[in-house]
Amino acid sequence: MDTFKSIDDILDFAMEEEQKAVDFYTDLASRATSDEMKSVFETFAKEEITHKQRLMKVKEEGLYDAPTEHVSDLKIADYLVNVKPSPSMTYQDALVVAMNKEKAAFKLYMALSERAPNDSMRKLFLSLAQEESKHKLRFELEYDEYVYREN
Repeated sequence: MDTFKSIDDILDFAMEEEQKAVDFYTDLASRATSDEMKSVFETFAKEEITHKQRLMKVKEEGLYDAPTEHVSDLKIADYLVNVKPSPSMTYQDALVVAMNKEKAAFKLYMALSERAPNDSMRKLFLSLAQEESKHKLRFELEYDEYVYREN
């Protein structure tokens, strides 16, 4: 894991990770075999772009203290088999991919918060983890609604 010397290093790292997520979802959208799946992946990419923009704003304005709030976790992703991303995956599989991607990002930021050298950096990592948790919850709620609607 990288060693960070400043909050700007953290933000740069986080923005790179968000860009990787944008690229991942954009690539899947470009290879999707149905309009529905293309739209789903484009929506995911836009969500990550918004997150990256938020990080850029934090870096530009120097505002590192974000309010913390409790984010529910339905833990749906904990009980699903990992799905390998593919252009022909179902909507349900796409939601599983998205949940797992957000879960991994959450775990990364939580691990970084535990290794943060000062309280300000720890709070920033926890804030980033919280954002990823919100994204995961959004996908879990959509999955829950979709599965119940289909069954």
